Amino acid sequence: MMTKTLYAEFTVQPGSEARVAEMMLELTRRVRQEPGNELFLPYTREENPREYFVFEVYRDEAAFQEHISADYGATFNQELTRHIEGDASELTWLLPVE
Repeated sequence: MMTKTLYAEFTVQPGSEARVAEMMLELTRRVRQEPGNELFLPYTREENPREYFVFEVYRDEAAFQEHISADYGATFNQELTRHIEGDASELTWLLPVE
């Protein structure tokens, strides 16, 4: 069984920093409670705290599908689009080096 690993990145619009930080804390709490989530680590760039990077690992494809179908995730993403530059988070899918 192969894990689903990715990172998401986005840049927060000026003036939305506090709201997005609150949103990320709540999302992090909820995602970490998902049975198939193995890792959910949000970061901001040290030299530009408006730039977010979120490293995510899910047990498998089914766990990832459960994650993206969660109501709270849809609510988060809908609001996030009003606070970031661009249309959505950019996702990068990762594979282990073996």
